[in-house]
Amino acid sequence: MPPAPSRATMRYGPMAAGSSDISCSTEETSGSWRSSSPTGGSRRSPAPLRTNPGHATGPLRIRPHRAHEGRVMKIGIIGAGNIGGNLTRRLTALGHDVSVANSRGPETLTALAEETGATPVPVTEAARDAELVVVTIPLKNVPDLPGDVLSGAAEGFVVLDTNNYYPRERDGRIAAIEDEGLTESRWTEKHLGHPVVKAFNGTYAQDILDLPRPAGDPGRIALPVAGDDEAAKETVRALIDELGFDTVDAGGIDDSWRQQPDTPVYGLRAGVDAVTEALAKASPERPAAFRG
Repeated sequence: MPPAPSRATMRYGPMAAGSSDISCSTEETSGSWRSSSPTGGSRRSPAPLRTNPGHATGPLRIRPHRAHEGRVMKIGIIGAGNIGGNLTRRLTALGHDVSVANSRGPETLTALAEETGATPVPVTEAARDAELVVVTIPLKNVPDLPGDVLSGAAEGFVVLDTNNYYPRERDGRIAAIEDEGLTESRWTEKHLGHPVVKAFNGTYAQDILDLPRPAGDPGRIALPVAGDDEAAKETVRALIDELGFDTVDAGGIDDSWRQQPDTPVYGLRAGVDAVTEALAKASPERPAAFRG
């Protein structure tokens, strides 16, 4: 977990940030997301999407969630870096039907496919028939995804966003996040044209493999989960429960600044009570180290 930089007076408003050694949604950057499509794809422009205006700083909403029914899900994962690769490993081990894509093409995912049984596909096919689509690529590459990247997904599908904004380390300055006050997940939503649920952005990738515990285990850690669609958030929370972690409802996407870098919950390995407390203690100020 990186040292906490000093806070600046610029507010999230709401905004988001990240660190590549935590969520590690690091995806190889040498390829092209557009060229991953057999048809070439087109650079994605922000799509119209209803958003929740404003910046929530009120009481944190913590809700219980229902138990996972344990059914097999069709899951598409866009990004095969640290988080994407380890989610592929765990989800296939649980028996889910996983397709995985990266920026360099399915032929570069042979080893991961042989290890896990996942199906390597071009990025334009990752969402086909998927009930859940995981977007786990560098934030700066989201606009480069093909315009039809989510086409063919199952009715009512959910998008899980693991990303963070690293303006100095990787992404460069994004004005919509820093000047217009969007959280980075709201920014991602606008480019995808579909609501997202945010989770795993403050999780060490190796913990996905090493730290699952059965429900009720005193050592089970909890992950914050933010999203506007309650049913979609419930789907993600249930899947995280199946993966061996508890969850805390961190509010809507405009609340997701609470789980960004240099917040108390970022990188925290702790249970529900401690995660709930850490979210409540978060400050909306954006650290200087996470401004471009």
